Amino acid sequence: MLLKEVALENYTNLPAAIAAGAQRIELNDNLAVGGTTVSRGVMAEAAKYTQEHGITLITMIRPRGGNFVYNDTELKIMEADLLQAQALGVDGVALGALTADGHLDTEAMALLIGAAGGMSVTFHMAFDALAPDQQAPALEWLVAHQVDRILTHGGPLSTPIEACLPTLQTTLKLAAGRIQILPGGGITAANVDQITTALNVPQAHGTKIIIY
Repeated sequence: MLLKEVALENYTNLPAAIAAGAQRIELNDNLAVGGTTVSRGVMAEAAKYTQEHGITLITMIRPRGGNFVYNDTELKIMEADLLQAQALGVDGVALGALTADGHLDTEAMALLIGAAGGMSVTFHMAFDALAPDQQAPALEWLVAHQVDRILTHGGPLSTPIEACLPTLQTTLKLAAGRIQILPGGGITAANVDQITTALNVPQAHGTKIIIY
């Protein structure tokens, strides 16, 4: 059974997406900039609704659009949002932090994983912004720190996902079943079966992965 994770903006379409078959929700604000953290009120209502319907809720923890290089104040904001998500019973969080030179910010990531307090952690598409020679060491670090999955397009979002399949296959080989690889970015209801079959993965992510 293919698990379809739907990226949603705010609460508005959440009931309709679940009714149409979404099995996991990634909750965002500002999808136009790749998703940021929703308000406490939105998070609370979404957590309540998904819990009532037995659906997994992942909430984006990202204080702003733009790059994934965060200063101390932004990390404090993210830490506070993580504690709030935990208090509201959110199942998991999507986050990522890089250094200015395109490496994984291991110090920031250790802080954020600690603040997640046992919630499921997805390392989001910041993975695709890593320097190419840094993806393998970053994956190893994420495995060692019990991160559950990596959401990746396998290249720039401007490149169709079909053209990114070789890179995604390489990442899957590197992961070797130790961390879930969640393909996303340009996956729709029309191509999801083709993409997941080509990659032999049991899950996929997208804003248009189901029709509702």
